[in-house]
Amino acid sequence: MESVEASGKTVEEAIESALAQLGLDRSQVEVEVLSEGRSGILGIGGESARVLVRPAGAKEVEGEDTDKAVETLKRLLEFMDIEAGVRVRPPQTPGDGVGLVKAVLDVSGEDLGILIGRRGETLSCLQYMVNLMVSRQFKLRGTFGIDIEGYRRRREESLKGLALRMADRVRSTGHSVTLEPMPPNERRIVHLALAKDPTVITESVGEGDSRKVAITRRREG
Repeated sequence: MESVEASGKTVEEAIESALAQLGLDRSQVEVEVLSEGRSGILGIGGESARVLVRPAGAKEVEGEDTDKAVETLKRLLEFMDIEAGVRVRPPQTPGDGVGLVKAVLDVSGEDLGILIGRRGETLSCLQYMVNLMVSRQFKLRGTFGIDIEGYRRRREESLKGLALRMADRVRSTGHSVTLEPMPPNERRIVHLALAKDPTVITESVGEGDSRKVAITRRREG
């Protein structure tokens, strides 16, 4: 989803609705006001405010830097004797790395599970290698995300569902829950999924590869 149209009683309310759908903060989007709305008389003839909200930079993923990243990824795939296509798109969700990466390189093809690995470990290594090569060979500073057949989106939805279920458990039992160890990008998804929940708080605990997200009931008052 590259953009979201939302409505509300006010422009700000409409923007908040769109941000919730995108999973982004106000600083990460561009807003186009379609209608400022009107209240009407005695509730008659009113019109909701409408806005079109898109991730910032959604129109600026093309360029020499991105071309170099695509070229590098394709060379690595050829070296591994893997036939696949690469498409460039803007990051749109926390799972994509919105706010952290310049663009996402979507890889599509057949039997690409080998590029994903257990819990995305191989995919993370591939992304690291591409960014390292681009940085050293072309002296570029931009960071690029890589996804394989929509894996990161599926993983993001799974983590969001897990976060919501565990938050329900914390609320019902009153006991904290600590999730399994996760890499930084996955912990970020959990934190953002519960960031606006007024009943629980999240924090990362542990060290190195053992860092986890702990979900705790928020103290009242």
